[in-house]
Amino acid sequence: AVQQGTAQVGQSASYYYTGKDQALSFDTGLPFGMNARQQTAWLEEGGGRALVDSVFADFGVKSFTGGNTGAQMGGWFNREIASVADLQGLKMRVPGMGGAVMSALGASVQLIAGGEIYTALERGAIDATEWIGPYDDEKLGFHKIAKHYYYPGWWEPGPSLSFYVNQKAWDSLPSDFQAAFSAASKVAAATMQERYDARNPQALQRLLDYGVKPQPFSDELMRAAQAATEEIIQGYCDADPRYKKIYASWNKARVESAQWFGLAELAYGTFAWG
Repeated sequence: AVQQGTAQVGQSASYYYTGKDQALSFDTGLPFGMNARQQTAWLEEGGGRALVDSVFADFGVKSFTGGNTGAQMGGWFNREIASVADLQGLKMRVPGMGGAVMSALGASVQLIAGGEIYTALERGAIDATEWIGPYDDEKLGFHKIAKHYYYPGWWEPGPSLSFYVNQKAWDSLPSDFQAAFSAASKVAAATMQERYDARNPQALQRLLDYGVKPQPFSDELMRAAQAATEEIIQGYCDADPRYKKIYASWNKARVESAQWFGLAELAYGTFAWG
C-alpha cells in the first residue's frame, strides 16, 4: 500500500516481504543473528540503514526503525520436541526465514494471520505456533491449549520493526517535518522496546503461576537449525550480489558484537542471573 501510495506511511516487519526481495530480511533480522541492541546499532550507526535503503528504493519506499520486541520465545507446541526427528511433519505457523529453516528441518510450515492462530491450534489445524513472547502470548491465550512452551526463538533474537514512508510523499515534506518524523520514529522505537522489557517479565510470572513450564530447545535442534540457516544464507548470497554485500556488512557487525557482548555483558549476566 505504501509502495503504491494508497497509504503514505505504514508499519510492519520487513521479513514479511521477502517474497519481493530476500534482502529485506536484513531490515528485521536473521535467524541466529543479533539481539535488539546489536541489530539497532548496525542499522543506525553501522551502515545498515543505507544498505537496506538501497533495497527499499526499488519499491519507492523509505524505511525507519520502528521498534523491537527483544528476543522472542520459540513458541507453543502440542507435543514435546526433543530432537529434530520430532519436527518431521509438524504443522507449525512460523513466518519469514525462520519458516524456511523449519521447513528444511522437516516441519510443514503454515502461514496464518495472528487472529486465526488460536483457533487453528485449538482445532488441530496446526501442531505448533510461534508468536512473540509472554506478554503477547498470554493475551492470545495459547497457554490454555498448548502444554509445551519452548525457547529461545532463534529465528527472531532481536527483530526490528519498521515504519515505511512512500518516497514521493517523503520528498514532498519540508526538511523540518522530515526531521520531526525521524525523531518521532526513534522515540517510538525506544518506547516499544521499553514496554516489552517492562511487561514481558510480569507476563512470564503470570504464565508460571498458570502452571506453564518453559522448556529449552535441545542442543541438537539448535545446531541443526543453525546449520540450515547458514546453508540457506549461502544460497541467497550466491544468487544475489546485493544480498551478499549486505550480508557481509551485517555479519561483520554480528561477529564484532558477539565478541564485545560475549565479554562484559555475558560475564555479568552469567554471574548475576545464572
